[in-house]
Amino acid sequence: MTYTLTIIGMAVITFFTKAFIFILGDRVVFPIWLKEALVFVPVTVLTAIIVPMVLAPHGDGMELSWHNPQLIAAIAAVLVCVGTRRQLLTIAAGLVVFFAWQLGVMHQ
Repeated sequence: MTYTLTIIGMAVITFFTKAFIFILGDRVVFPIWLKEALVFVPVTVLTAIIVPMVLAPHGDGMELSWHNPQLIAAIAAVLVCVGTRRQLLTIAAGLVVFFAWQLGVMHQ
């Protein structure tokens, strides 16, 4: 029950925060330093979600070995991204390496 109340509470807070900004529209003026800082929020949040999933996929601690398909796929995706700068190719390469590694290496 506490999980449900927590999720409902987070949804209500998120809704009212976004509604407040939307209703006020152009009347809300953020300082320049805040606008510059908010540019980094999506990258920071995405990194905070992805890095623990890659380094500790089972939540039991860090798995820094070649038996970790998430880690191998992430390394492959980073290399493809650095080499090509193409997002769709990066995603496809990461998925292909992940599933190939999981099916090939893990089932030997």
